[in-house]
Amino acid sequence: MAQISQWPLPRDSIRYIIPPRLAQMLAIHPLTKDLYPLAFGHYRQALGHHMHRQHHTDHLMIYCTEGRAFVSVEDQPYVMHAGDLLLIPEGAAHRYSADPDAPWTLHWVHFTGALAPAFREQMGFSDQVLIRHVGQQPRLLVDFNGLLSVQQTGFRPNGLIHAANRLRQLLAAVPLCADVQEQQHTLDLDSIHGFMKERLGERIKLEQLADLAGLSPAHFATRYREVTGVAPIQHLIHLKVERACQLLDTTDLTFRAVSESLGYDDSYYFSRMFKKVMGESPRAYRHTHRH
Repeated sequence: MAQISQWPLPRDSIRYIIPPRLAQMLAIHPLTKDLYPLAFGHYRQALGHHMHRQHHTDHLMIYCTEGRAFVSVEDQPYVMHAGDLLLIPEGAAHRYSADPDAPWTLHWVHFTGALAPAFREQMGFSDQVLIRHVGQQPRLLVDFNGLLSVQQTGFRPNGLIHAANRLRQLLAAVPLCADVQEQQHTLDLDSIHGFMKERLGERIKLEQLADLAGLSPAHFATRYREVTGVAPIQHLIHLKVERACQLLDTTDLTFRAVSESLGYDDSYYFSRMFKKVMGESPRAYRHTHRH
């Protein structure tokens, strides 16, 4: 059974503990045995909240959405702020307490199962990385609240099986949320992509995009690929091909005219790029999708 703090629960906070006999059921059920929750909850402005565990037998994830808390894991101190996500692995001695001047609001879940270490790695946590700043993420709040939807079901097994699979969804969403946060802090992709879309009729150069990001062309190209998985000019080409498809679908413009509208004087060159992206020539695309 998870070791839960004895902090007196205010009316607007929630603590849900799965009874040991049902945790044992989750531990052997084929749909839950690899990953299942033991307890979860939501504490709002948890003044006086504190906990010390010397022998920790499960994994604990805490999402701070407001305020601050002081945390120590294996005698390493941390301060948690709003938007921070903490994962304390099984076996790690730890303590934490709410900042008395700005007590944290937190969602939390104790969980275990054979897949827990794999999810820990997938989420980007390690022995060296215990806290990730993911920011305010509505997706995570939806998934945490999905766990709490099991309330008032009378500890029915079906409800707990559902909660166990909502936990899987929650953990799988963390890397997506972290990616979004990292993108926002490294490159303003909305501005960069907006610049591209507004100038599809021009021949945009890498230097223009790099200037927009305030980086050298080489550094910008590297960071952009790290964040998106493709080169910036490749993404621009894909936008142009998407626009070409739209024009081929909705107008009678020749492909030469389409090419010129997208900044290409050499329609044969753009035709080769079109075929590389779409897998067929512009003529075949128009014939296939109009007939």
